[in-house]
Amino acid sequence: MTAETTDTTGRTEPGDGYAAARLRLLQGTRSGPPRRAALASLTDAWLARLMAGAPAGVALVAVGGYGRRELSPRSDLDLLLLHDGTLDPGALATLADRIWYPVWDQGLDLDHAVRTPAEARRTAADDLKVQLGLLDARHVAGDAALTAVLRTEQFAQWRAHAPRRLPELRELGHERAERHGELPYLLEPDLKEARGGLRDATALRAVAASWLADAPREGLAAARGTLLDVRDALHLTTGRGTDRLALQDQDQVADALGVHGADALLRQVYEAGRTLTYAQDVTWREVGRVLKARSAKRGLRSLVTRREARHQAPERTPLAEGVVEQDGEVVLARTARPDRDPCLVLRAAAAAAQAGLPLALATARRLARDAAPLPVPWPAEARELLVTLLGAGPDAVPVWEALEAEGLVTALLPDWERVRCRPQRNAVHRWTVDRHLVEAAVQASALTRRVQRPDLLLVGALLHDIGKGWPGDHSVAGETIARDMAARIGFPPADADVLATLVRHHLLLVETATRRDLDDPATVSAVAEAVGAPGTLELLHALTEADALATGPAAWSAWRDALVTDLARRTAAVLAGEAPPHSGEAEPAELGAEAERLAVEAARTRGPVLTLRTRPEGPDADAAGEPVGVELLVALPGHPRALSAVAGVLALHRLTVRAAELTRADPVGEGPVLLLTWRVAAEYGSLPAADRLRADLRRALEGTLDVAARLVEREKAYRGRRRGLQAPPPRVTVAPDGSARATVIEVRAQDASGLLHGIGRALEEAGVTVRSAHVSTLGANAVDAFYVTDGTGAPLPRTAAEELARAVQGSLGG
Repeated sequence: MTAETTDTTGRTEPGDGYAAARLRLLQGTRSGPPRRAALASLTDAWLARLMAGAPAGVALVAVGGYGRRELSPRSDLDLLLLHDGTLDPGALATLADRIWYPVWDQGLDLDHAVRTPAEARRTAADDLKVQLGLLDARHVAGDAALTAVLRTEQFAQWRAHAPRRLPELRELGHERAERHGELPYLLEPDLKEARGGLRDATALRAVAASWLADAPREGLAAARGTLLDVRDALHLTTGRGTDRLALQDQDQVADALGVHGADALLRQVYEAGRTLTYAQDVTWREVGRVLKARSAKRGLRSLVTRREARHQAPERTPLAEGVVEQDGEVVLARTARPDRDPCLVLRAAAAAAQAGLPLALATARRLARDAAPLPVPWPAEARELLVTLLGAGPDAVPVWEALEAEGLVTALLPDWERVRCRPQRNAVHRWTVDRHLVEAAVQASALTRRVQRPDLLLVGALLHDIGKGWPGDHSVAGETIARDMAARIGFPPADADVLATLVRHHLLLVETATRRDLDDPATVSAVAEAVGAPGTLELLHALTEADALATGPAAWSAWRDALVTDLARRTAAVLAGEAPPHSGEAEPAELGAEAERLAVEAARTRGPVLTLRTRPEGPDADAAGEPVGVELLVALPGHPRALSAVAGVLALHRLTVRAAELTRADPVGEGPVLLLTWRVAAEYGSLPAADRLRADLRRALEGTLDVAARLVEREKAYRGRRRGLQAPPPRVTVAPDGSARATVIEVRAQDASGLLHGIGRALEEAGVTVRSAHVSTLGANAVDAFYVTDGTGAPLPRTAAEELARAVQGSLGG
């Protein structure tokens, strides 16, 4: 079989030769630079055959990624048909068709242009992206001299205009980062467009080509190669030219690369992204310094000669012992001796963070190479310098990243290695584990005035998730690790115990406040027993806020803040010696004016009443990032189907429940009234009318509106349209010692429309009474707690409670 055939128009068509050779290459060799280069060479040879017989004065040029021989399985072919302007337009068009159409026939994406060198020069002058592609121009076929002219002109043009174009290139990078995020922290990173991705690697090559600055080369080629290898495997796995490493593809890509699991794959990607991001930061600082020096030198020439300006010594401003500022960076003093000063690493880092200046690359590398190790336990100076570094707030982050890039953090704190670049497979979290810990310390730095021991708060924030690098409950594992690390850092045993307690219970306040009945005496007593001392409670309260703020906008809100603060206040009272509330019947709920009005009306009319209030917009309304836009308050007389009915009606009206509270009150002595406070968001932005909600709720309670059937119909209609989601099954458990007055059933499940309705139905069908409910949603996860009793108002026996948990889990498909 021949590799090519010719149709009746004379156009050369590809046969099986290139396609078969390409397929053999992709299936028979591993991803890596040799395969990409081989694929580029194979494609070169094929295109050269298509160009055979072309007239003089024409060249086929590969640009962009193809020009760099970085051809992935589904990459575009970036081609320029270059001509000297002497060829007849018709003949030129015929030649172009002879190349472009076979490429399209192969199903390959093609980015193509036909230009003279002068036209290419003008286009590049107007379009930075075109110029970047031409910097990688490589001759494929035809007149090689023409390609050489193009390359010479493009490099000369780039270097001549670099002072103007490099700031433009940097701005393009900022815009991409705004759109696509930071590659080292994304669960589904875009390998090309995200900050720290392949686009930025190309930008660093362009900076080097300008001759104004160069990126630090160590690890750069390996990082670029890692991202290219992952992209190759992603293309073959998906069969598409995608650059987004989606969750559902990560296991297959890992298998294709011989990597043990998706987490290990992401860690490799994150490591590469951090290397590129750090190199980019260093490079752009150098570009800025060079451009500033050029500008200053032009002004200086009117005052002194060029020779005098060249010999002026740079100004050095002392910052700390052995540490100075020079040219906007922190460097070591000439008298500094890293090999004799174990505290110098932390002293330089703390000085840089406090001054809001970057730690110079050469300085970080010298410290990594020459610094004497700290003794264990650390001396007091080293411990204080660590606290100073963490207390610098946001300015501590780039300094910490510089230490990370040179391996200095793990040299100081070996246990850090287990959490470094560790992904968090939770949509609520926006950072990897290690960056989340640093961000928590940043948030804690703003709360240090609220606590007696700011040093323990800052270090506790840095260590609170340190157990996530180990199997099992990260809080339990982290307690032991934190105690050991605290001793290493030089804290006395009593302080190490406090830090271990903070790590063990860093989720205690927020989980208790949002999932437990704060009016139940067992709730506050359990928290007080776990915390143990007022000073620890004070630290834990601040750490809870810092942890949530560093997690993401869905993890903290004004509502959660109020609940945690209320729980901390009640716990502080118990720790101060006040008796907890008595363990008998709960006191009637204290109602606000609006809740009391609705409760009275519900008791009087013996029917449901409600108000629907849109929360005011603006910085004062939602400064803490509260994840709700609407507050719904429902009051209705006691009804066995209250919870499921209200939840079902909300689901029918496409209101997503973000938080909910169910309490009971008796405002006029005519029997209990249920009060349901809902915090909801409209799925599609428009709110239903309150009258419609009330009418449908009345029908649901009367039984004339079959909510369950309506929800099933909608689920069937939308099931085929939704993309499959790999979510863990729901889990329903009985909380041990949750309450002396009721049995606490905890439900953890993927959030979905109608979930709360299904839980409510299962509880109602079991014949239990829901005394109170505490519903919260974090990202895609629902975490709910229900206080239930039997018909006499007593907690369920253990076996009955476990049967109820199994029944609820079964109703949810678990």
